[in-house]
Amino acid sequence: MYGPPWPLTWRVAAEPPTLSDSAIHLWRLRTGEDGDDPETGLAWLAPAQRARVAALRDPAARAGYARAQIGLRRVLAAYLGCHPAEIAFGHGPRGKPHLAGAGEDAGALQFSLTTTGELAVVAVARGAPLGVDCERVRPRTSLDAIARRMLPAAVVEALAALPAAARLEQFHLAWTALEADVKADGRGLARRREPLTAPPGIGHCLAAPGYIAAVARIGLAPPPTWTGLELPAVGTGRAL
Repeated sequence: MYGPPWPLTWRVAAEPPTLSDSAIHLWRLRTGEDGDDPETGLAWLAPAQRARVAALRDPAARAGYARAQIGLRRVLAAYLGCHPAEIAFGHGPRGKPHLAGAGEDAGALQFSLTTTGELAVVAVARGAPLGVDCERVRPRTSLDAIARRMLPAAVVEALAALPAAARLEQFHLAWTALEADVKADGRGLARRREPLTAPPGIGHCLAAPGYIAAVARIGLAPPPTWTGLELPAVGTGRAL
């Protein structure tokens, strides 16, 4: 079973601190009505992203997706010293996104994005790929069925032995660990790890009250060394 998530401290920063090879930077983005005005950076998105924004019928989902993608570009642009519109993405053979720009900094910079409810988290590191997942801890009627279908048998057995409150938290710790793990190498939930491939290290933190985030990476530094950051606000938070 996992220990309690680390109570990470979050601070607003216009520029990222120095990113060493072992450092983990987590950026928290507000994607609900208290987030930035999504129209402010809509023109920065790639044509396919703007088309997806336009195709989403629910106004909250439309604004939330735009805020997450614009925020991701703002974060990455701060490390690369460029405009958010200049950020270009490619995808690996399994679909994992990566920076496609030229230059040593773009090639070494690794990132992962997760969205849940009205919150998004961007994890940034150098060198080894990483994955991040975040979930709001909430009761789920299908919790046991999901656990049996997706989690290892030993974890399912350990969950069943816990009282309800502890079981709820441990399920979310295990689930975010699984999601972060498969995002680190891009294989997805439906594929098994490649034979003889070492599993990544897993760490957890509190992304906000009631939200657990997990980071997966080979050689992962412990959560107390992670840096929690937020971008300065832009715009008024209007919906699209």
